[in-house]
Amino acid sequence: MQDLPDHQAWTPSLEPHFAVAQGIAALFAPFVEVVVHDLASESVAHIANPMSRRAPGDPSQLDDVRFSADQHLIGPYEKTNWDGRRMKSISIVLREGDAAIGLLCINIDVSAFDQVRRALDGFLGSPPRDENVRALFVHDWHERINGFVTQWCADRKLRISDIDRRDRRELIEGLQAMGAFEARRAPAYVARILGVSRATIYNELSALRQDSAPA
Repeated sequence: MQDLPDHQAWTPSLEPHFAVAQGIAALFAPFVEVVVHDLASESVAHIANPMSRRAPGDPSQLDDVRFSADQHLIGPYEKTNWDGRRMKSISIVLREGDAAIGLLCINIDVSAFDQVRRALDGFLGSPPRDENVRALFVHDWHERINGFVTQWCADRKLRISDIDRRDRRELIEGLQAMGAFEARRAPAYVARILGVSRATIYNELSALRQDSAPA
């Protein structure tokens, strides 16, 4: 625990919350600062992992904080740190009986996560395909099959590994209807996707042709 002032300038009932503040800050270090404010003195009673350049005894500057008698949480809300970093915060009302005696404020530095999000967006996102790229994929039956199977599973909230025999028949029927099996190697490719043999795919196609044949 960080050093505390020699004199006890805070409301004594707040002291048990100091360890809570230290634990939260230690668990989420180095991204979280936790501040215990004393409402009686309107000052900082304790601060764990200080990122805001405040110290115990500093004014809390809580003039704009308003909460009802039965309120326990304030926020989440956004703040800007002294160096411009974006902070996401929430305040917990600390009580002794029915009386509010303090606020435990958890401030998370989300600027680092903003950078990670931008990096992931750049890495995982793809720009719109230009005409040359679109033309390249027009006749790519692998991609057409992949897209159809992915959408088919998403519509039914299924994973490929969950497809049973009845589902497989329905999926193969849908693939046949969209012309997926016109490519010579398409049945073998679909078999690999579904984890079955090529013979199973050919048998399903044969059964579908028989079902559709005129009586």
